[in-house]
Amino acid sequence: MHILLRLKRVFARHFIEFRWHNLLLALLFYLVASWLLMWLCGEQDIVRLDNFVYWIVVTASTVGYGDLSPVSPAGRLAASFFVIPLGLGLFGLTLGRLAASLSFQWRKGVQGFKSLDYNQHILVIGWHEEHTLQLLKLLLRELDYHAEKCQVALCVRAEMESPMPERIGFVRVSSFTNDEEMQRACVSTASRIIIDCQDDDATSSAALYVCNANPDAHVITYFNNESMGQLLKRHLPNIEAMPSVATEMLAKSAMDPGSSAVLHELLNVDKGMTQYSIEYAGSRDVPLRQLFLAFKERYEATIIGVSAGRRLPAEINPALSREVKPGAVIYYIADERINDFDWELGDV
Repeated sequence: MHILLRLKRVFARHFIEFRWHNLLLALLFYLVASWLLMWLCGEQDIVRLDNFVYWIVVTASTVGYGDLSPVSPAGRLAASFFVIPLGLGLFGLTLGRLAASLSFQWRKGVQGFKSLDYNQHILVIGWHEEHTLQLLKLLLRELDYHAEKCQVALCVRAEMESPMPERIGFVRVSSFTNDEEMQRACVSTASRIIIDCQDDDATSSAALYVCNANPDAHVITYFNNESMGQLLKRHLPNIEAMPSVATEMLAKSAMDPGSSAVLHELLNVDKGMTQYSIEYAGSRDVPLRQLFLAFKERYEATIIGVSAGRRLPAEINPALSREVKPGAVIYYIADERINDFDWELGDV
């Protein structure tokens, strides 16, 4: 019994826990030894290279088509006591190890321990049980209608698995200011970064880190305390601090019933008219009147604001005489996003 236990331990240590390089060496030894045995047994058909590869696979996998097999007594003995038993073990071990490796890599991605290989993506930092999942769904829905296709990644500190493993990248970190961990989320190559942590202190530190790691990214933050967002914006003017509009909407709906439904529709890409933006790609300055008429007549869209650039505040309901320069951002309301606008206005 003692000898059997020792053999079992040796088997477990040297066979079940094979490393990949040991497994490859074992496979190589098995192939060479099997070929030599068949050659020594005089199996001329089997040892031909094209035949041997085919024969060893169907034999080791126990498929055994029977169209190619040893014909000599010695060859049959070698196949029975060496090629088939050893091949069956190695074949099963290789497939099992491959499946385990693929499963491990997938689990690493789901659990957030795998480095992403993203570029010009949207990175969401932080997790709120109440609304982060809805935010991700809305982002993916917007991208379905957007001409620009990019990937979405979520970076969290919470002990959780990816909420959408098939659709987004996922990274877990211990701190939103740890260089090595944050680079797994490709923070330095993201084009847009949304920071929405559970507390304002974490949001502030993440925003400071992100703006240093990726000064070219468009950074959007949300603070429970709006004064924190205003304070941060004084030091980092490029940050877009999102205010809470819940209180304002309560007052607005009280005085103008239905206002909340209007705002919801303007934000919902799946229902009715929605607010979008597009960069003016014309070659000359034009009065807003021309663009306003072109949007309305061609697409049933209404221009509601104009900004001199993506990171500059928009002028809402500007005068029709306002000159719009190339590169300006036009905000409009339409049933669908306009991706192929013809900027040659002609006589419109």
